[in-house]
This record gives sequence, C-alpha cells and structure tokens, in this order.
Amino acid sequence: MNWKRVILWVAIVAALGGVAAVLVVRSARWRPRNITIQGAVVRRDQDPRRQLPVGDVAVTASDGVLTLATESDASGYFKLNFKENFWPGQKIRLSFHDPQYEPLEMTLPVGLRTAAKRLYIAELIPTTPEPEPLPGKKLSVVSNIRIRYTVNQQGDENIGSAVRTFQVVNKSNVPCNGEGPCSPDGMWKAASGEITLDAGPSNTFRSVSASCIAGPCPFTRIDPSGFEHGGRVITARALDWSDTATFLVEAEVFRTSIASSVRESYPVIFARTLNFVLPATAEGVSIEADLDRTPMVFPLGPELFLSWANCTARASRDSASSTVYRCELKPAYRF
Repeated sequence: MNWKRVILWVAIVAALGGVAAVLVVRSARWRPRNITIQGAVVRRDQDPRRQLPVGDVAVTASDGVLTLATESDASGYFKLNFKENFWPGQKIRLSFHDPQYEPLEMTLPVGLRTAAKRLYIAELIPTTPEPEPLPGKKLSVVSNIRIRYTVNQQGDENIGSAVRTFQVVNKSNVPCNGEGPCSPDGMWKAASGEITLDAGPSNTFRSVSASCIAGPCPFTRIDPSGFEHGGRVITARALDWSDTATFLVEAEVFRTSIASSVRESYPVIFARTLNFVLPATAEGVSIEADLDRTPMVFPLGPELFLSWANCTARASRDSASSTVYRCELKPAYRF
C-alpha cells in the first residue's frame, strides 16, 4: 500500500513540476514589451486594382483600459503603439470611422506574439454605391490620354572661356643675398607676378589652368592656390628666378540658370480609374485627351479639377520626390 502512495506523490510532484516549467517558460517569453499595430485602409472592391487607399479615416484602438486614436494618411497607412504589457488571451478592438464609408470594427488577439506583428488591412464599404451611367444616355468617350508637365532644373551653362597672358620681368644669375624673393634654393634673385580675372555677376570660372609659354620656363614656378578651386574671381601667381618669362591663364566660364523642359507621360487605366505618377517638382500639369474625338487640353491646376473626372493627389510613400495622381470618371463619361 505504501508503494502506491509513493507512486501517487511522485506523479503529483511531476505534474506540479511540469506546470511550473510551463509558467517559467511563458513568463520568460512574455516579458513586458511595446505592441505596435499597423496596417492600411482601402476601399473594398472585388478587383484588387480598384482597392483605392482611403486617407483621413479615424482609427481607434482600445484594450478596455487604454484607448489610442490616429488617422490614416493619404496612402491609407496607420500605426498605433501600445506601451504596455499584453498577456495571452488579451484582445484589442480596432475601429474605423469615416463619413463616406460604413463603420468597421476588428478584434485583434494581440496576446499572441505573431498576431502582434501582423499587418492589418481594413476594407471599407462606401455608404453610397458607385454612380452608374445614366440609362438611355450616350456616354462621352475620353481617349488618347497623355499627361504633359514642366520640370524646372537648375543647371550650369558654359557661356565661353577666358584667355589672358602676363609676364614676370627678371634678370638671370643675380645673387639673391638673402633679399627675397629668391629661387627655391635661395641662390638667385627672383621676381614674382600675378594676374586677376573676374567672371562677372552670376558667373564662375572652372577648369582653370596656368602655364609658362615663353622664356626660361624650367626656372619658373606657378602658385595654383588662387585658382585651383575656381570661382568668380581667380588669381594666378608665378615666380621667376631667371630671365623674363611669359605665362598663359585659361578658364571656362559658366553661368547658373534655370532650364525648363516640357515632358510627357502616359497614365495607366483600370476600369473607370486613371492613375499616373509625376515628379514632385512637376509644374503646369495638364491632361491632353480626345473628348468624343475632339482633341482638348485640360489644365489640372492646384484644385485638381476636371469636368469629366474627380482627381486626387498624394505624395508617394516609396519616394518623397514623386506624387501619385488618381482620377475617377464621372457618370456621364467612359474611357
């Protein structure tokens, strides 16, 4: 009988040990950490190409104690940070509200480590269905669409060159006797000379060179410190410790200016939506298209107004130097 009690107690101790081990492991895994909830808000549509991002949607997250709120940006992205510890079984209720869409609520089991790292996509249903073409009415056709815009770029224009000569007058084989300037070895009397050039307002010198072109050039030295970096004003200096020598200075002259170039782009069309991406520096954006076979130009302007479509624009999340445009046809038109 005693051996049965021993076996029973051994089983109880083993079970308690197992439970303790599980608790230790779980407590080690569930150290306090921040929970980040992020995702995107899009318009629900069976065609993935028409699931457009929805911005300015009020996003609220609550765990029953703490409530956080934010708004989706122009690309539909949202992010919320809970700076508290979450345990298994705990959940967060995520709510989305926008006047033009039906409210949406999602329950997130953030107590699970993998769930806390998920990306959540909220598909909102518009409160008003997409307008249908008017029955019995002929639709105007928008075709042959292209985008025209202007890009201004700052550039440097080569407007010419400068060529000047100067002389350094000296007589060879005259001892220096410590009265400078002298030759590099201090033996012979030397003479120095220089010339200064001014490129003028808004101009700069580049690719400057100076050379000895006549006289005893082996016994001369040019100091490039006054012109090696270019600039509006440059100075070339030379030292001569023999007979008179002649020097040549050459430089390219550049002017900084703004150059405008007209560019064209072609949009991508999905169903009744037109999409195109332009550089953030694009100006004078207009859409050239045939409206019922009649070529027309539609300036987009800052209000993004078109008679045949509703347009929006947002900065690209992938590149700060580009803007994403989207235009949806009005009911009386078709592509």
